[in-house]
Amino acid sequence: MARIAFIGLGVMGYPMAGHLKAKGGHDVTVYNRTTAKAESWVKQHGGRAAATPAEAARDADFVFTCVGNDDDLRSVTIGPDGVLAGMKSGAVLIDNTTASAEVARELYDAAKARGCDFIDAPVSGGQAGAENGVLTVMCGGDEAVFERARPVIDAYARMVGLMGPAGAGQLTKMVNQICIAGLVQGLAEGIHFGKKAGLDIEKVIEVISKGAAGSWQMENRYKTMNQSKYDFGFAVDWMRKDLDIVLSEARRNGAALPVTALVDQFYGEVQKLGGKRWDTSSLLARLEK
Repeated sequence: MARIAFIGLGVMGYPMAGHLKAKGGHDVTVYNRTTAKAESWVKQHGGRAAATPAEAARDADFVFTCVGNDDDLRSVTIGPDGVLAGMKSGAVLIDNTTASAEVARELYDAAKARGCDFIDAPVSGGQAGAENGVLTVMCGGDEAVFERARPVIDAYARMVGLMGPAGAGQLTKMVNQICIAGLVQGLAEGIHFGKKAGLDIEKVIEVISKGAAGSWQMENRYKTMNQSKYDFGFAVDWMRKDLDIVLSEARRNGAALPVTALVDQFYGEVQKLGGKRWDTSSLLARLEK
């Protein structure tokens, strides 16, 4: 059993922290910007709630963060009330936020300066993956620190891998989002074309999903897409945030991402249709407007 602090109880962090308590059997202290959410978590899972990130991190062996973006991450890690102010020497900060590689490297250096360690560990699998404890976790950091952290991370994951030094986890998550963007657009166009051609989409997907066109997106999203229902996963607003990170990194490293840039624009159109909180499969909606 380890002493754990978990910062950020959103749709992902809430169940992830729960798995660390119930499945991992760890002693968990939580912090959330909205106090009621932290109190609700404690009522459901036990443990305790802290008034600040620094208080939550005090005496913890591992400190997890899962917040919205780079600025949110800095606000709960750096400064007088941030987790680094409360962490003991030798503790490990594990960040599950999808953020930039730049802030991951920044926090790695900040943690080292305080005698602590840092792993950037963004996740894939969505809300369902978090609730079921089967997320894919892409890590960046020192190998020895990763080996210490991995058994703890396993409580909410089905796949955990070290991708390289600090920032490599975030860069791998960017590759993940690039691939998803193209796949969802292709699936949206395929369903749209099939409908226009008068085909039975159920029959079409039953056949092509068993061939080279098959994908997780096809298996898990085609039914709701075909019914024009878009309330089953990762929101468009968050995908655009992630793609902004991707495209910013591409401008730095010189990668050419024409499809990703185009799909990002398409998601902008979905937002204008009122789909900010629709899931990412809503790319079909802009084709059928």
